[in-house]
Amino acid sequence: MSHPFDVAETAAAYAGQSPQDILKLAFEHFGDELWVSFSGAEDVVLVDMAWKLNPNVKVFSLDTGRLHAETYRFIEQVREHYGIAIEVLSPEPTPLQAMVKEKGLFSFYKDGHGECCGIRKIAPLRKKLATVTAWATGQRRDQSPGTRSHVAAVELDGAFSTPERPLYKFNPLAQMSSEEVWMYIRMLELPYNSLHERGFISIGCEPCTRPVLPRQHEREGRWWWEEATQKECGLHAGNVIARQ
Repeated sequence: MSHPFDVAETAAAYAGQSPQDILKLAFEHFGDELWVSFSGAEDVVLVDMAWKLNPNVKVFSLDTGRLHAETYRFIEQVREHYGIAIEVLSPEPTPLQAMVKEKGLFSFYKDGHGECCGIRKIAPLRKKLATVTAWATGQRRDQSPGTRSHVAAVELDGAFSTPERPLYKFNPLAQMSSEEVWMYIRMLELPYNSLHERGFISIGCEPCTRPVLPRQHEREGRWWWEEATQKECGLHAGNVIARQ
């Protein structure tokens, strides 16, 4: 393996490159060490591109225990469509049970989504990424004007890197618009989450996701009771830090 490399230099060089070129770079440096994160939404485009470059691509998805039934079905569709294993990460039962016992199932409406996301999403992801050298995400700049407008093609992960263990993060779809993503899905007749047919754009956990109205931004359907510029669950917390 020929890593590490100069992240800032590489990010600048690849700023205008295609998603496939960014993924090629990732596979050239990390090969089968690269993991692709699949959230059960438009990330199917990322999975499709990665699978075409490496049929043995490693994919993981987070199961918070609160996803829509449609999302679980979609994860299975993608698994079958590409004939790949999708490693499903689940939260640790002990802290989850303690939170629910103390605060019930909907505490996030009162005290914010941070604690619940921390237990259901961040902790299992942190545990996984502690064993990983590089990962690719489906983040796009147009997903959130407040926190994702400066997403780079490649970066050192601001949330999960440590001085002893740098974690390289690739964002191949950073420059793609929502329109381009959906053109790709329709053109290649890829599977997609059926919730998209009911006005859902950005899809997360069932209690924290709702459809958006025409001309509303897609992230307005997530954690709608909270301040708009902080709408990151912590998976990409480096975006919020970078913008402050």
